[in-house]
Amino acid sequence: MTIFAKEVRRFMRIWPQTLLPPAISMVLYFVIFGAVIGSRIGTMSGFSYMTYVLPGLVMMSVITNSFSNVASSFFSNKFQRCIEEVLISPVPNWIILAGYVLGGVARGVITGAIVMGLGLFFVELDVHDFLVTLLAVVMTATLFALGGFINGVFARKFDDVSIVPTFVLTPMTYLGGVFYSIEILPEFWQKVSMLNPILYQVNTFRYGLLGEAGGIDTGFSFAVMLLAILSLGAYSLHLLKTGRGLRS
Repeated sequence: MTIFAKEVRRFMRIWPQTLLPPAISMVLYFVIFGAVIGSRIGTMSGFSYMTYVLPGLVMMSVITNSFSNVASSFFSNKFQRCIEEVLISPVPNWIILAGYVLGGVARGVITGAIVMGLGLFFVELDVHDFLVTLLAVVMTATLFALGGFINGVFARKFDDVSIVPTFVLTPMTYLGGVFYSIEILPEFWQKVSMLNPILYQVNTFRYGLLGEAGGIDTGFSFAVMLLAILSLGAYSLHLLKTGRGLRS
């Protein structure tokens, strides 16, 4: 709880840098893609285009913020050498990991809630399945918070923290069904899109909000997310145990 509280205070103290930019960016997405381009596109899978892209934009903010929060925070502690005080303390590794991951989840969920609140000014929305919606957000934030932790462990300089979000997460997010349904793609590109894990998270969340999963089985999506969380969690604990990138 101490690590978690520290992480929350950290990103809340600098909210103009952590919470405000995603809100401004998403409003621009709503205006440009929803109002301007959406009026030309019409409907997507039976919904207005602005309504259809709202779940994708929320998940995009959850993914990027939960990842970047843990990656930047953990690397900063490692760079300032204060992580050593945590590592030598009589605290199990899983508690250290849980503190950082929960901080990333908190930032991801808060920014997602802000984007959702702003989106409700543009569209009217009736939640189809609240439990699926909540689980999709929390599990996605947890998964990418773990990814951010691993990135923070291996990062050797501040530039390394931004490499994965810029060259991996952003392309995968844009190609993950945020702005379109894969059902409109040719069959070959539909199969290629199925290799993108973010597609399952976005469409599962979209199903929770709209009842439209884009042909993605939600049960399979949750199973994939759970397996990925357990795998990354086990690997993160292994990195803490061996001290790779932490004790050099």
